[in-house]
Amino acid sequence: MDLLGIDVGTSIAKAVLFDDSGQVVRSASRPITLLHPEHGHVEQDVDELMREVRSAVSEVTAGGARPSLVAITGQGDGCWLVDDRGQPVRTAISWMDARSAGIVDDWSQDGTAAKIYSVNGNAVFSGSMAPVLAWLDRHEPRSLDLAATAAHCKDVVFQQFTGLRATDDSDASLPFGVPEGGTYSADVLRLTGLAHRADLLAPVVAPLPIAPNRTDLLPASAVVTSGPFDLPACAVGGGVDRPGDGLLIIGTTLGCQVLTERLDTSGAPSGMHVTSGPGRWMRVMAAMSGCSALDWVLDLTGMRHESLDAILGTSSPGASGVEVLPHLAPSGERAPVLDQKASGQFTGVRLTTTPADLVRATCEGLAYTARECFEAAGLTGRVVVCGGGARSRAWLEIFASVLGRPLHVARSPEVGARGAVLAALRATGADPDTAAWTRPESVVEPVPALVRRYEDGYLRFLRHRDAARLMA
Repeated sequence: MDLLGIDVGTSIAKAVLFDDSGQVVRSASRPITLLHPEHGHVEQDVDELMREVRSAVSEVTAGGARPSLVAITGQGDGCWLVDDRGQPVRTAISWMDARSAGIVDDWSQDGTAAKIYSVNGNAVFSGSMAPVLAWLDRHEPRSLDLAATAAHCKDVVFQQFTGLRATDDSDASLPFGVPEGGTYSADVLRLTGLAHRADLLAPVVAPLPIAPNRTDLLPASAVVTSGPFDLPACAVGGGVDRPGDGLLIIGTTLGCQVLTERLDTSGAPSGMHVTSGPGRWMRVMAAMSGCSALDWVLDLTGMRHESLDAILGTSSPGASGVEVLPHLAPSGERAPVLDQKASGQFTGVRLTTTPADLVRATCEGLAYTARECFEAAGLTGRVVVCGGGARSRAWLEIFASVLGRPLHVARSPEVGARGAVLAALRATGADPDTAAWTRPESVVEPVPALVRRYEDGYLRFLRHRDAARLMA
């Protein structure tokens, strides 16, 4: 039996063919362009994205594969305005977009953000659906008038494949959902001033939207599902199934999430609670900058990601005194504390500093960020790791040593697509061998000498971070 997973990320669309044991049979990927029409604006062309998705699907099925089940996942947040056929009425606004920062500031100052958090445990940031919709309502109401749905990425792909307008609880959680799932909060819509736009939100279907394929790309008999979005899909694909267990995604963002059976909406708004079944949530602390920060430093120094292990080997732990706050995203930071004014810092730089020191210091700074996020998310169990950065054994040793925990490297490739297929199998009544599908490839242990060194480094990182916020 052939099973097809489609994972539409921020910069790459992937199609992955699995057999019924979870083995990857064939995969294809296509780049997706990020558009920057104005300073702080980040958008994507939906028509281009769909062409690349179709191209990747065509490649993996070209040998005669006839998948019976198609599972779609993709990037979360942002705002993808489409008509009643799932066709775009404007370019999609990415989760990386910062145009609504002023609205988020206003909501933070007048208490709106805290009230939203008290309803469902979700902090709003400039790339999340609510402030983006509020910005569009103020500045582009015509776009909203033309749209039938303010959708999320995976749901646009799903609608174009099936004709069905729907979403799942994971995307619906952020930020309009109710904690128990299944619908949207009238209180959150009222608080954000968007009650008059409630009809733009797609119906929520649990456990997942399911519909027959209507494209000529796939067999007419194929069943298509949508969800969960990429962060919780990776948790499913990595085998995170016990409360207290965590998943580290070393990707464009640094996705730190912990499975919990407790929804805590007290305290200052921080991170997200993604509905993951009855009485379960993924407590997500997703820092804005992950491999994107490292890629920036590698570009500056003329180095390549493929050489990361060798680069790290030429700089000693502690990076010769260089320390980094890796908050490099134009829209600031969203985890573990929402700070739209957060910016990066490099300290301890001297004439003797090498390019490798800058790279290692960035890797260490991202590991410290992961530790702070996991501490805020309530990690108590094992940690599974995936993402492009997980290909570097040396970097994984840094993460493991900073966290003081072994890292279970998720079965690869394509953990998000794997999780989407597993979720689809369960939603359609199948009983897959989850342990076999998600068995880790290896375990990376902390290095005792590094654990001690990085304990001191983490405390310095927190002091740098606090000082930077005081100066902002």
